[in-house]
Amino acid sequence: MESIQAIKQRFGIIGNDPKLNRAIEKAIQVAATDISVLVTGESGVGKESIPKIIHQLSHRKHGKYIAVNCGAIPEGTIDSELFGHEKGAFTGATQTRSGYFEVADGGTIFLDEVGELPLTTQVRLLRVLENGEFIKVGSSKVQKTNVRIVAATNVNMFEAIKKEKFREDLYYRLSTIEINLPALRDRKEDIHLLFRKFASDFALKYKMPTVKLTDDAVALLLKYRWNGNIRQLRNVAEQVSVLEHNRTINAVTLQNYLPNTGTSLPAVINTSKSESDFSSEREILYKVLFDMKSDLNDLKKLTMELMKSGSVSDVKKENEHLIQKIYGDDDDESYETASEIDNLEVLSIPQHTEDNDANTIDVDDKYHFAEEIEEEETLSLQDKELELIKKSLERHNGKRKLAAAELGISERTLYRKIKQYDL
Repeated sequence: MESIQAIKQRFGIIGNDPKLNRAIEKAIQVAATDISVLVTGESGVGKESIPKIIHQLSHRKHGKYIAVNCGAIPEGTIDSELFGHEKGAFTGATQTRSGYFEVADGGTIFLDEVGELPLTTQVRLLRVLENGEFIKVGSSKVQKTNVRIVAATNVNMFEAIKKEKFREDLYYRLSTIEINLPALRDRKEDIHLLFRKFASDFALKYKMPTVKLTDDAVALLLKYRWNGNIRQLRNVAEQVSVLEHNRTINAVTLQNYLPNTGTSLPAVINTSKSESDFSSEREILYKVLFDMKSDLNDLKKLTMELMKSGSVSDVKKENEHLIQKIYGDDDDESYETASEIDNLEVLSIPQHTEDNDANTIDVDDKYHFAEEIEEEETLSLQDKELELIKKSLERHNGKRKLAAAELGISERTLYRKIKQYDL
């Protein structure tokens, strides 16, 4: 069995982090078996190296090794890519095609981004893992295959299972052995080592001197979060090597190549409405309806007061708070409108002084009674309004201000009524 250091040199793996060494050690130990392996870790940590190690150290090393990016294949064609199809199975299937599981018989298949597989394809894959059987698209013939499956994902599989995007039984079949590769931010001692290796490779590739980092630049390199992991570090090393004329890089220069991830990442917004959101909306709606009901009750009460008294001024003084609540008192114009409405309502109600005393009206029937009165007196509304305006002006010797105050309307409204009736 080869040592961990020998494996690193053979597959070009840089670093001495204990977690990295443990992952390589597990790959070496499991290689001699046919156990399914699931490689986990963030995007860009180098998960593709583990299945290569497993394949080359296994008895399948002389068989085919096929790497499939499950996330890059459209959902409609992935079954055909993996399991093959018969001629005429779908539009465009002009000939029979062998899938990866048929081609890789006796070898190893690496399913990268396995968490992106559609649920229908997951069912087919589960059957291959359980008994090595698969059926081509458009065929009814069961075929056998003998492949070693190594899968990799950067998805939280337990979250995917919880959301029913990944089958739980398939997860446990794939993860007989799980190998986790650490993020670059957790391998502080390896970051500068990797940068130097990449800088040396690019200097050789582009035939230029190798860039070197000052102490403050190294400190910045170690402090940075590296969300893109090794892939991001490699890109930064290439950019610096190509774009900078000065071969000594300080922290100020290096900072220009490091995105500010603290401010550039978009906020995560939950667009789905939870049950509590709908509950809150219902409460607001109920409150609005309750307030409307309360206003209607107040309006009915004010109407009955007018029916009993018939004097606008007295009722207005006693029920000022109700008038303001119903019509509002934000500005002069709204108050003027409220006064007009009050006046019109009063003028539409006849006086009852004898047998039809308002106090004898049943409380439950008062609103209905008011509606009936309004229907009967609608035609005489203007006459009564004209009559009241004339009486008020005569009582105050033509003084509009006093007449308007008695009628409960503004002087401007009274002036408009005078012009309207040509008084």
